[in-house]
Order: sequence, then structure tokens, then C-alpha cells
Amino acid sequence: MGKIVVTTNVSLDGVVQDPDGREGFRHGGWFAQFGGKDLEAWAAVETNEALHSKAILLGRKSDEWFATLWLSRTGEWADRLNSLPKYVVSSTLEEPKWSNSTVLRDDIVKEISTLKEQIDGDIIVYASFQLVRALIEEGLVDEFRLVIFPVVLGAGERLFGETSDTTPLRLVHTQTVGEGLPLLTYEVVRDAS
Repeated sequence: MGKIVVTTNVSLDGVVQDPDGREGFRHGGWFAQFGGKDLEAWAAVETNEALHSKAILLGRKSDEWFATLWLSRTGEWADRLNSLPKYVVSSTLEEPKWSNSTVLRDDIVKEISTLKEQIDGDIIVYASFQLVRALIEEGLVDEFRLVIFPVVLGAGERLFGETSDTTPLRLVHTQTVGEGLPLLTYEVVRDAS
């Protein structure tokens, strides 16, 4: 059985918006600015994660962004990302931009639940904070892998939004990436009674 793994970079105050600065957000570009020399070690961790994943789940905007970023690249990490099956959640998208992509547009809860039954391994969710919020609300997320960047941005879209219920988590792994980027892995606790 597959598991939905949200893996993302966040500021210390949970902001995920515009890490590369291309969106024009006034605090954009925080990824490179505050990742610095640790980004080489970060890339190694991300490559390893991709090599051990079975699929990628994305929203429409993330599909466009990742396609622009990765389709022209080669190498172990790029080749793996480009070859993995991808599932793009969108009610409006006709043709996904990234390779090996299928659009999910109908009963998303049912379709993603079916994916979890069909895929044996990690289904990675990159970026896509609106999709992540919907997945949390529907109880579909199994694990969070958060790389915390050493900055409080004070504004911007955050990974976690308002939900109708609590989501109990258990810290299952910690790692320092490079010299200063904590990677925290939490699993969702299903039996929190």
C-alpha cells in the first residue's frame, strides 16, 4: 500500500510561498538566500528521496513550475523525477506540462485513495500547498517531511491552514541537512484516542 508523503521546504514560521523568488512575493527567494552552503547536502537528500519514491502528486501550478524546472535537466535526480509517474489534481487542466503525468479531476478523495491502494511505496507531494491542505482535511496524508529554513518571513502562504479537526502527528526522524537545515519527519497518528 502506498503512503502520501508531503515533502517540502518551509520557513521557521511555516511559509512555503515563492521559495525561488519567481512569483514576485516581497519575501520570495528565501530558499537560496537562507539555504546557502547547505543546499548541496539538501540536493543529495532530495535525490535519495526521489530514488526511493514511486510517484509524485501535484497541483496544477506545481506541475507547470516543476516541468519548467526539470524537463530540460539531466542527471540522476532529474532523470528520476522526470521518469516517475505523476498525478496532477486539477479541474481545469487539459494537458499536464511535466512528463508521465495523469490528470485527476473527478472524485479526488476516491482517486487518491485508489492510488494509495495501487502504488506500493511513497507518493511524494511537492509544493502544492492548496492540495496539501485538502489532503489534510480529507485525512489522506500519511507523513510530513519538512526541511526548515532559518528565517521567519512574517507573511506569506503557509503550509498549514485552517482545518475542521486536529491532525495528531508523531515525530519519527530528525536529521540535520548540511550544517543548519533541520529535516523533521512526522507520521500522522491514526489511532490518537
